[in-house]
Amino acid sequence: MHLLLIGISLVICIMIFSIIIKYLNLWIQALASGVPIGIPTLFMMQLRKVNPRVIVTAQIMAAKAGINISTNLLEAHFLAGGNVHNVIRALIAADKANIALNFAKAAAIDLAGRDVLEAVKTSVNPKVINCPKPSDGRDTIDAVAKDGIQLKAKARVTVRTNIEALIGGATEDTVIARVGEGIVTSIGSSNSHKDVLENPDIISKNVLARGLDTGTAYEILSIDIADIDVGENIGAKLQAEQAQADMRIAQAKAEERRAMAVAAEQENLATIQEMKARVVEAEAKIPLAIADAFNKGNLGVMDYYSMKNIMADTEMRSSIARPEQKDKSK
Repeated sequence: MHLLLIGISLVICIMIFSIIIKYLNLWIQALASGVPIGIPTLFMMQLRKVNPRVIVTAQIMAAKAGINISTNLLEAHFLAGGNVHNVIRALIAADKANIALNFAKAAAIDLAGRDVLEAVKTSVNPKVINCPKPSDGRDTIDAVAKDGIQLKAKARVTVRTNIEALIGGATEDTVIARVGEGIVTSIGSSNSHKDVLENPDIISKNVLARGLDTGTAYEILSIDIADIDVGENIGAKLQAEQAQADMRIAQAKAEERRAMAVAAEQENLATIQEMKARVVEAEAKIPLAIADAFNKGNLGVMDYYSMKNIMADTEMRSSIARPEQKDKSK
């Protein structure tokens, strides 16, 4: 029993000694930096699946910057999947720049997927956004003035991060879309493209007056028209296309009238043929009528020959009146 107790004690001592050796460096580093974190606390962090080195380093950075943050808050943020070092560095940068930012808000921004350190840097040092965005595959924002002339514009938007609206605020893509919409509206409301070319600041003033940064994570400081070029004469092009369309419509209507005229002509020809058929049908009844008259005694032989003489005389006169048919027969 004594040997067993001695063995168990040795094992426990070895385990305690190994734990002390493992966390001794971190404990000494924290102690030297004025951050009282005991070795048992470091061991418990390891049991809770928290990286003690990350927490100690963050605590040291915060303490040296004069920011008091509890270890439990740092552990909770680490377990939630946040970037502890990034949050502490953002808090230090915000404190030096006199920007109101606490740990809870910084942690929420970080967990929302935003780079809180970059947001603080942008709040101190504004950045420039190109409009349109080069990665969208467009080089200019195209709009047409009231005189039909197309203008191609490029703008640079200077923004800084609005920390208060960063959580739930729209990204820079929304700012670019709104600025592009404002540029198109400003150019489209101009009576002449010359007015815009003479005073490009008209676009900047109109766009800024629209309050485009509402509901976004940025505050627009300025909108500068970097370049503006004249494009196509869209008005003339549309008029030409309209004239072509009108011409095609007129041609279609003319073709419709021609087809109707041809159809009417064919109907008239059919009617003529029908009338001729009726005449032939009526002429075919004449011999039958003559035969019937003979049978009934209403027509004599001399009457019949008189009628034949008249018909022959009429045919002779008709042939004399049409000499061209005589020439063809020759």
